[in-house]
Amino acid sequence: MRITRICPLLQLAIAWSTMFLIGTELFVMSPLIPFLAADFRISTAVAGVSVTVFSATYMASAPVFGNVADRVGRRRVLVSCLLIFTAANLFTASATSLASLLAARFLAGAAAAGVSPSVYALIDAAAPSDRRATWLGLVVSGLLMSLAFGASAGAIAGARFGWSPVFVLLGIFSLLLAAMNWQVWPHEALSKDASKPQGRHPFASADLALRLAPTVIWSMGLYGVYTYLGAGLMAIGFSTDQIAEAILFYGCGAIVGVLIGGHVADRVGVKFTTGASLAGLCVCFLVLRAALDTGLFVGPALGVSSAVAQLFFPAQQASLVKEFPNQRGTALAWNNSALFFGISLGSLCGGIAVTLVSFDANLTVCASIALIACLINRVVSSGTQQRS
Repeated sequence: MRITRICPLLQLAIAWSTMFLIGTELFVMSPLIPFLAADFRISTAVAGVSVTVFSATYMASAPVFGNVADRVGRRRVLVSCLLIFTAANLFTASATSLASLLAARFLAGAAAAGVSPSVYALIDAAAPSDRRATWLGLVVSGLLMSLAFGASAGAIAGARFGWSPVFVLLGIFSLLLAAMNWQVWPHEALSKDASKPQGRHPFASADLALRLAPTVIWSMGLYGVYTYLGAGLMAIGFSTDQIAEAILFYGCGAIVGVLIGGHVADRVGVKFTTGASLAGLCVCFLVLRAALDTGLFVGPALGVSSAVAQLFFPAQQASLVKEFPNQRGTALAWNNSALFFGISLGSLCGGIAVTLVSFDANLTVCASIALIACLINRVVSSGTQQRS
């Protein structure tokens, strides 16, 4: 029996928990990759393809699910995708080969692509009119806090109980959240226009495609490092507990960076903020390499690198909203797809660098990628200002 009157704060809490689950499922793969590689007798680079498959599937599926949600209802799509997400995690837990693992990650990526945009849309509708941005920011923080706490807990659990039980537990939580989301969100009365064509696809716009390039290259450099962070730390002798602590530093830095990134952009401008973030990330990766070589201040170096990196994303979002006011929802949705496209490229490039040389070399490669992103961002931002 459905609850007829729902406290908005309960909706906010469940939305936050749902994004925390999605983030944990994604970010926990990095510290678990060494265990997966050992069990399947494959290299860490090959095991890292599981991240690529998830990210690529998410990137391709998000616009599709967004359109489906507009037609059949966001609540229905959200709950259906959480049920599929449950099955995907159970399939991951029972994978016995690389092929079955990749198939499970494909399913998980598609399901996650339907969950995230539906949660954002539902919480936007539920929030008080004068606090929509605040509520959306709080929900996004669930995704980032999963990096600090969910992935760290998963790393410890994976080392002590094996990687498979981690995904069983994620599947159970996904099933519970499917039931909770079904209860707290109202049935949507669809507009008669929902089934009508939406017109020209906004990604046909060269301007929008160009503005998404910095997001792609930024996430490529950032996640080229993060995907193999667990394996890289293990290679230099870090224990499981030390790896979990390092990831906690990284996650806390991400939370700090994304919370202050928008504020900094409002004060000094989005062009300065995005440029400073990308240039700073290049420097931070080189500092992190020195920290790993000496074994000193690795955790703080990771935290600062993550914070500097995350200054970029809210500033980029603010820039897109300003430049595409009539397409803001679509522009931000494609920006999210660009993020996952970059994650896919980063995990591939990072895997090649780690396999052919070392994790240290991967840091140098990703520092170069961040510098390229900085240069492209400068050109794109200048072009935007000239058009304005």
